[in-house]
Amino acid sequence: MDKSKRPFIKSKRSFRRRLPPIQSGDRIDYRNMSLISRFISEQGKILSRRVNRLTLKQQRLITSAIKQARILSLLPFLNNEKQFERTESTTRTASFRTKNK
Repeated sequence: MDKSKRPFIKSKRSFRRRLPPIQSGDRIDYRNMSLISRFISEQGKILSRRVNRLTLKQQRLITSAIKQARILSLLPFLNNEKQFERTESTTRTASFRTKNK
């Protein structure tokens, strides 16, 4: 068969299979902070299943473990460092205004 008349054949590229984020020996538990912290964003939000590359069952277990850790105050509900900086700056300006008067 001639190359010009051959139907479109997708090239077979080799790809590296990604390792699963949770190993078979890892226990999904609210006390396992090293595991749980991998699935939380910098703001403290739970990352989606698509981002985490988890199965549905694993995502449910991770979500419930994160929520349980938050309730027991092992994890913060929010991680807003910017909000803390704003309150600090407003107290400085308020004290500055009182000194000038």
